[in-house]
Amino acid sequence: MSSGHMLDTTADNMTEQVEGDSKKQELPAVPDMDPSEDAGFTVKIQAPGTEPTDFQVSPLAMVQEIKQVLMDREETCRRTCFSLQLNGVTLDNFTHLRSIPGLQEGSILRVVEEPYTVREVRIHLRHIRDLLKSLNLTDGYNGVEGSSPSFLSCVTEECMEGDGLKQVSCSPPDHILPGSKKRLLVPLLPHTNFGKSSECLKVLTMSSWNPPPGNRKMHGDLLYLNVVTMEDRHFSITASTRGFYVNLSTIYSFNPKPANPSVLSHALLDLLGHISPVFKKNFSVLLKRRYARSTHPFERIATPFQVFSWTAPALDHTIDCVRAEDVSSFSLGYEEHVSAQVNTLKARDWNEELQTTRELPRKNVTDRLMRDRAVFKANSDFVSTASRGAMAVVDGNVMPVNPSEEPRQQMFIWNNIFFSLGFAVRDQYRDLGGEAAAHAAPVLDLNGVRAYWAVDQEGLYLIGTVVIDYRGYRVTAQTIVPGILERDQEQSVVYGSIDFGKTVVSDDRYLELLDKPSKKLRVQRHLVLNKDDTAVELCSSVEHKGIVGNDGRRYILDLLFTFPPDLNFLPVEGEDLNAVCQHLGFPRLHPHRLVCLRQELIDAFVEHREIAKAVGTSAIKTDPITTPQLPSAIVTLPDQDTEHHSLKNVPVNNIQQGSSIKHIFSSVRNTFDIHFNPNVLCAGVRFPKESTEDIQKQKQQLKDAAVFLISNQIPAFRIALCELITRCAKHLFKTYLLAVEPSALSASVSHFLNCFLSAFADAGVIQQNDKLASRRRSRRRRSRASVGGTVTAWSNLTPTDLWGAIKAEAQKYYHYSLPCGGVEEAVNKCRLQRITLLREIAIKTGIQILLREYHFDSEHKTVFTEEDILNIFPVVKHISPRSRDALFLLHCGQSRVQQGCLKEGCELISQALGLFTNVYGALHQDVCICLRLLGRIHYILGDYAEARGHQQRAVLISERVLGIEHPNTIQEYKHLGLYCFAGGQSVTALRLLYRARYLMLLVCGEDHPEMTLLDSKIGLVLHSMMACDLALKFLENALALTSKYQGPSSLKLAQSHHLLAKVHESKGDFRAALTHEKERYDIYRKQVGEEHEKTQESSEYLKHLTHQAVILQKTMNWICKTGSDANILPLNLNSPSRVWIMEQLNLVTGIDYEIDEIVRNNDNCLRIFSVNYSFV
Repeated sequence: MSSGHMLDTTADNMTEQVEGDSKKQELPAVPDMDPSEDAGFTVKIQAPGTEPTDFQVSPLAMVQEIKQVLMDREETCRRTCFSLQLNGVTLDNFTHLRSIPGLQEGSILRVVEEPYTVREVRIHLRHIRDLLKSLNLTDGYNGVEGSSPSFLSCVTEECMEGDGLKQVSCSPPDHILPGSKKRLLVPLLPHTNFGKSSECLKVLTMSSWNPPPGNRKMHGDLLYLNVVTMEDRHFSITASTRGFYVNLSTIYSFNPKPANPSVLSHALLDLLGHISPVFKKNFSVLLKRRYARSTHPFERIATPFQVFSWTAPALDHTIDCVRAEDVSSFSLGYEEHVSAQVNTLKARDWNEELQTTRELPRKNVTDRLMRDRAVFKANSDFVSTASRGAMAVVDGNVMPVNPSEEPRQQMFIWNNIFFSLGFAVRDQYRDLGGEAAAHAAPVLDLNGVRAYWAVDQEGLYLIGTVVIDYRGYRVTAQTIVPGILERDQEQSVVYGSIDFGKTVVSDDRYLELLDKPSKKLRVQRHLVLNKDDTAVELCSSVEHKGIVGNDGRRYILDLLFTFPPDLNFLPVEGEDLNAVCQHLGFPRLHPHRLVCLRQELIDAFVEHREIAKAVGTSAIKTDPITTPQLPSAIVTLPDQDTEHHSLKNVPVNNIQQGSSIKHIFSSVRNTFDIHFNPNVLCAGVRFPKESTEDIQKQKQQLKDAAVFLISNQIPAFRIALCELITRCAKHLFKTYLLAVEPSALSASVSHFLNCFLSAFADAGVIQQNDKLASRRRSRRRRSRASVGGTVTAWSNLTPTDLWGAIKAEAQKYYHYSLPCGGVEEAVNKCRLQRITLLREIAIKTGIQILLREYHFDSEHKTVFTEEDILNIFPVVKHISPRSRDALFLLHCGQSRVQQGCLKEGCELISQALGLFTNVYGALHQDVCICLRLLGRIHYILGDYAEARGHQQRAVLISERVLGIEHPNTIQEYKHLGLYCFAGGQSVTALRLLYRARYLMLLVCGEDHPEMTLLDSKIGLVLHSMMACDLALKFLENALALTSKYQGPSSLKLAQSHHLLAKVHESKGDFRAALTHEKERYDIYRKQVGEEHEKTQESSEYLKHLTHQAVILQKTMNWICKTGSDANILPLNLNSPSRVWIMEQLNLVTGIDYEIDEIVRNNDNCLRIFSVNYSFV
């Protein structure tokens, strides 16, 4: 059992391998694509009043993207309303560069200012707002506009340049040192000089004189603005078609005439600089900081999917014209019931956008890349809008389409998106588990959409689906199939069943379209009986519904039964499981019957069967110990309701199959196939008599998969106790919030956290600070908070009640008996951390808390107050389309690297990086993977500067798209620290490793096997700087953890002893050095024998230490005898060589490689033989 949080080490394992269909196919020698199609070239950009500058572009880029980049560059950031002209011809914004005739290497694109429209003025104001707040992290903490915080520049800003010339202390803060019990929260968001910039303006808002009257529109007036400068001067500014100028209006009088002297500026920033010297000065300083060398453009680019921060500092709420306008133009609550719900003129037709982008040509690589980009952009926009709409629905700002129904049965349409709540209505899930099934169904349906989306069958359409958890509600947001709301379901469904399998219909076209997906998803094509006993052919679950929309497209819906059931949690009368399962108490009753096997489990089961058949052994072993080992695979904790933050990926095993197994594997795959019948155990589904034998085989196959899960997969896991507790707490929190009025959210959330984490036994209800007297009872309609029904009032919750409910939930949902009945037992008995529990529950529920130090041990006062609860964000689950061609290139590059062809692999991965960036933009996890791999390859090749550059970008991307303390981000920090040290930046490396250690302490605590590697790295870096006392602290902790997790006879333990011996030698403590080296020698002698080179090496080092110890003792004796230190030979206490430090760092990291021979073949491929680097 692991008492700590399971650290996700996917960054160092093979999860970077391409998921999906290409995972199992043989890779050709060269990807089937022409890299020259995406070869970049250089053009010149000439802005008004400036000299032409070189600009690198891609032929697949659009003109609009070049304009966006120019708006971000320092020399052209003031302009937004302009066009690009080539040879006097204005370029269309949405034209791809490769389609522009005459555009070639060296062409000059001129920036030409264009007249404004109201839309362009609004864009200009938003851009100015973004510039003025570009060094402010407020948007990142508030989770808006794709902003998210990043602190790499803050960690490295003081010592990245001239690292070796500065005298910087090697000592970390006390809370980072091994053995420290302090777990501070404030250092998570380190202070930075760029956090608060000099203020440029006091106020910039829309004027109350808007909109301009008709006669002023005839003069070109578009909008009016109010400005208050830092000098406290008030101005009224006109935004016209020609630009911006100061008018004579005041707050109480309207005079649109230009002020004297009259100054017209095309860019508002130029006008503000003219009327306010302080603005001009401070804005110049802001730009210098914004484009400083220590900051990176990745810190400013919007992420495609919003990332929310679970903690934030106290933020000042300032006047923001753009934010205010966004709220006023959101039009929530103003829609008329019919017109706005069915269709609004402003709303995008999301279904048409998603389906049209998937219909784009896919004949060649260029077409597919353009299609991938369009699909990804449409999907990310849909996810963003669906998230906002779901929050509006829960907040009560959207009128239901069925207002007469009770709140839990209400449905909503907003912005052409259909919203439904995750409650059991009209007995839909009565036989499947009621409310528990209704809550699980949306995620299962989303998993099915994700699976079919990955197959990408042409002609088969899926509806856009997003699942949002917010304030205790589960909301499903879906695009609307044209015509589905205008007819009954019986008239719409042409494939599948609408009455749980009693009446089944099929369609030849659907069978044709589902043929490929069913094979990919391992779904058996089979027959079922209709209510009139006629056989109907299907290649999916009967619950899958095929609907032909009014647009003629064939849609497939209700995909929650895509994967076969897990019989370990689905008792079926008359069906007995394998003896292994029965011995362990299976089948067990789950809260709902929508239990299914994950796709990863199905793939592992099939591979296991194939290997077993190939080597001639039984497919399923009743004894887990004798079960054949699997290839390295990754599986996740079996909870249908998981967030991407909390998936703890654990390697099943790291034993790699030999080439002979792979050969057998590939030869068997063509003749051995496994498919599952998803309807085989569905109540109400009948099969023809001629299918009886096949149905029995299918049942046995499901039973085999169930025992495989228990005997092969589950034993590879450690119990993540923190994860179990926080998931159970999340389940209870969901129900808890349903009974809370909106005005009591902060008080109720703080009360729940006090009951969950506080040592104060009598955690009473916090008094609300915003109590307001009311003279009469509100007559507003019933709040949706009442759907909680019989839920106990939130104020009655006590710590004892909550932890009792957590224990009961763990037993009911996970069939696990928690060893702790309260937070004190969890901390003292199970060695969990309150700060880790807080982080996990906040991430899982969307809570954002105030950044401050929380004193959990206080026995006289509550830990949390309502002022500590800053916000509740949605937890969003969605699909994320990926570029297949780029993934294919990435997989090919990884294959070349594993074969030792580093240069060729590096080239392929670089091409994949270019394609990924072209499809997703700069901020995406796939881009991060490519950068990480390129950094590793360049590090192995000895190009440390290039490795550092790639890895720096990987850290920034990981912070922005995953989170500043995500396990992958921690791994990225560790790699960057290694590369910085290799490049001679020791202090920077140390700060990066200290940052990684702090984040690990926060996420999982010190008692974790990954901490061994990190402490060894820190100890080695400190040893290289001759900070021996500090180095010993970290290396001794690494030794203790290695002994605990690897055992007393581990070779890794021998290595830890050796590192300690070297540090003690540097200190002159030869007795301690001998003690540790003897331990190393004994381990090697027992494990590999006396003659092994490592044993011999240790023996020689023991002789060296003994010789040095003898010299030291003779010296001490001579001093004691003569009282003089004259004529004494100096001891050899030199600092370790940099070569030795690098060798040890590589050993610790997993790069233990020897270059026996380097040759260049005809393809100029650098081949390195005898390569063994485990992290590539």
